[in-house]
Amino acid sequence: MATEFKNSITKDNLMRAFAGESQARNRYTIAAAQAKKQNLHVIEAVFTYTANQEREHAEIFYQHLQELSGSTIHVDGGYPVDISDSISDLLRRAQHNEYEEAESVYPSFGDTAKEEGFPAVARSFHLIAQIEKYHGERFGRFAQFMEEKKLFISDVQTGWICLNCGYLYTGTNAPAICPVCRHDQGYFIRLELSPFAGA
Repeated sequence: MATEFKNSITKDNLMRAFAGESQARNRYTIAAAQAKKQNLHVIEAVFTYTANQEREHAEIFYQHLQELSGSTIHVDGGYPVDISDSISDLLRRAQHNEYEEAESVYPSFGDTAKEEGFPAVARSFHLIAQIEKYHGERFGRFAQFMEEKKLFISDVQTGWICLNCGYLYTGTNAPAICPVCRHDQGYFIRLELSPFAGA
């Protein structure tokens, strides 16, 4: 017999997830602003792109709570304080948090939702866990580029795209200045990692 939603652990987990995703969005927006100050526009774009996806996850979890509209759900939770002057540190911390959601938190929440008789909620938790894993991989990859001083350098011929105007370039280094829009190297991303490059 299914658990009544208002008495479920699942409704608490949804609110925890909503809070976590909302905070992740804000952390990433703050990190994006910090990357912008350091002229790391590609990292700014990665954080902003991910922040927008976290906002969408928060909304999905929030919508599952619709039948409890007008009530207040009290939950406890622990949330990270990720403050650093180092962009690579911020990327690594984001990677850790995304992996934690992907590997333990959301699968556990999804299993509980399934056991309590809420298959649509379980599906959301399990599918979003997969997305968070990809977020973690992406953050880790950019952290590694920064740690190896290869954010704008490749060992092999690589396609690069200017995030500002879309100029495409092939080489081992991203151009120091975009020849089209004159934006600095900080706007270039490896074409294979660009969410904007098309198929």
